Amino acid sequence: MKVVIDTNCLIASIPTFSKYFWLYEEFKRGSFEWVISNEILTEYNEKVADFYSERTANRVLKILTAAPNIIYTEPSYKWQLIDKDPDDNKFADLALSVNAFCLVSNDKHFNIFKSLPFPRLKVLRLDEFKSVLF
Repeated sequence: MKVVIDTNCLIASIPTFSKYFWLYEEFKRGSFEWVISNEILTEYNEKVADFYSERTANRVLKILTAAPNIIYTEPSYKWQLIDKDPDDNKFADLALSVNAFCLVSNDKHFNIFKSLPFPRLKVLRLDEFKSVLF
């Protein structure tokens, strides 16, 4: 199952004491394939370093870049459907491009996909994604 993970979900899942640490554990188990692009990897690095530290960001990127269930690709088309926060388009465009099972995000800007007849994109909150895995 191919999944695109928004930065807010990655950040929430990093601490071992977080209620969202299960995301890392399931990724490590190979429960899903995590799809990333260069642009997303750059944002992960910047935001994790800002939120935690440069050391944590380096550790997270090392794990992501070495994992066998990471898919590196670039979106084949840029839909640019999110006007309220255009920076979020990189996640939606990638998920649409690879026909991902879903985009995992706690960001309400992705709610636009609930009202669009096309293109179809399933957006799940982190808790909803957990329900899919367990």
